[in-house]
Amino acid sequence: MTGTPDGTSTDTFTPGGRRRHRRVRVSRVGARRALVLAIAVPVASATLAGTSAFAADDSGPRPQGVSVDDLGADDARLVENLDERLADERLGTDVSGVVLDADSDTPLWDHNGSTALMPASNVKLATATTALTLLGANHEFTTKVMYGEGTLTLVGGGDRTLTGEDVAELARTAADGLKAAGRTDVQVRVDDSLFAAPSLAEGWNEGYYPTEVAPVRSLVVDGAAVEDTSIDAGKVFAEKLAAQGITVKGDVSRTTAKGSDVPVAQHKSAPLSDIVKQMLKTSDNNIAETLLRMSAVELGKPGTFEAGTALVRQVLSSYGISLDNFEMHDGSGLSRAARIPAATLAQLLDAITESPALGSILEGLPVSGEAGASLGPEWGRFDDPNSECAVGKVHAKTGTLTGAVALSGVTRTDDGDWRIFSFIENNSTAAPGDIKDAMDGLAATVNGCWA
Repeated sequence: MTGTPDGTSTDTFTPGGRRRHRRVRVSRVGARRALVLAIAVPVASATLAGTSAFAADDSGPRPQGVSVDDLGADDARLVENLDERLADERLGTDVSGVVLDADSDTPLWDHNGSTALMPASNVKLATATTALTLLGANHEFTTKVMYGEGTLTLVGGGDRTLTGEDVAELARTAADGLKAAGRTDVQVRVDDSLFAAPSLAEGWNEGYYPTEVAPVRSLVVDGAAVEDTSIDAGKVFAEKLAAQGITVKGDVSRTTAKGSDVPVAQHKSAPLSDIVKQMLKTSDNNIAETLLRMSAVELGKPGTFEAGTALVRQVLSSYGISLDNFEMHDGSGLSRAARIPAATLAQLLDAITESPALGSILEGLPVSGEAGASLGPEWGRFDDPNSECAVGKVHAKTGTLTGAVALSGVTRTDDGDWRIFSFIENNSTAAPGDIKDAMDGLAATVNGCWA
C-alpha cells in the first residue's frame, strides 16, 4: 500500500519530518493519535487506548459554519476551497461533510455534518471497529469436521475466507482417520446453525444477491456467489473426500452436529486483523456481513443482523461517538435503509486513529491510486487533473450505491498535518464516475495538493 501503480513511492504513515506552521492544542491523547498514525500500520494491542478525545472533550464538529476567524491561513483557505468546490453540480445538493485536524481535535469544516445520509460501504468502518473491539485483532475463526454414526459433518465457524485448498486439507485429515478406523464410506452433512435467519437484510435489493452479497451463512468456500453457500461447501468437501478414496453416500444435506460427535479435523482462519484489512481494501460485502454476525456470536448473542447492529451501537457509544440519526441494518452498507451523518463517521475515524487496537483499520483503508483496492486506477479514482496530485496521499473507505457515494478517511498535508474527513452525497443525477471524480477532488482539497 506504499506505492503507486507505476512503482513510485507514496506517502505513508511514517514518523518524522513534521513541521508546524500554526499554533495547535496537542493533548496527551492527541500525541497518542499522532503516534498511531505515524507508525503506519501498528500491531493491534490487547487493550484499547481509551475513548475518543473527540468525544471526551465534547468538541465535536460545530454545526454548519466553522468560523474562519478561528483558523490559521492554510486552514482558512481549505475552508474557502471546500465551500467553493462543494457547489460542483456533479455532487448534487444532498451533501454532508466534515473535516477535522487529527492532531488537535479541531473541527476545520462542517457542511450539514449532522444530516443523516445513506453511507453505503462506509458502514464497514463501524463493522470493523466493532469486531476488533469485541474479538481482538488476533481472533481466529474455526471450521470443524465432526464424525458420528457414519457421517462427517462440516461445521461452519464464520470463516468467510475459507478456501478449497483449506477444505482439501480438512478432507485429507478426515480421510486418514476414517481409513485408520477401517472405514471408506460416509455420508456428508453441513452444520451452519451458528447464524440464525434471516439471511437477507432489511433494505437489500433483490438484484444484490448472490453476486454483490450472498445470503449470509456461517459456511462458505472460495467466496462462492451462490444462494446456498453451506450446501455448496458441503459438496466441495464431498469432492475432496472422494479424491482421497472415500465413498460419499447420498446427497449433501443439513444437520446440527450432536454433542456425541467426535472432532476429526479443524481449520483456523488468518487473524481477524488480516481479514479486516482484506474486507476494507476490496470493500468485501460478504466478509463484512460475516464479521457483524460473528461479533454477536462470540459474545453469546444470536447470529443475526439485529444482534450484530445492536452491538455496533454499544461499541460506538463506548467510544463516545454520537448515535444521533444513526441507522444501520447490516454490516456491509448495502442496505438502502441505512443512514449515518458524516459527523459520526468523522468521530469514528477520530477514535480509530487514536487506538492501536484498531490499527488494522488504518492499514486496510484503500490508498488513492493503489491497484487492487477500491481507490485504484481500475476504478477510475484520483485520475483527473484536480485529484491526481493526491495519488498515494489519501487513505479512505469508499462507498457506492445507486444514489449514494461516500468517502471517509485520513490524509497528511505536505506540512505533516493529519486531517480526518468524511464526505457523503445522495441523489446526484450525475454519472457515478463523475460524482467520484468530484469526491476525489474534495479529498485532494483536504490534503492540500489541490490548493
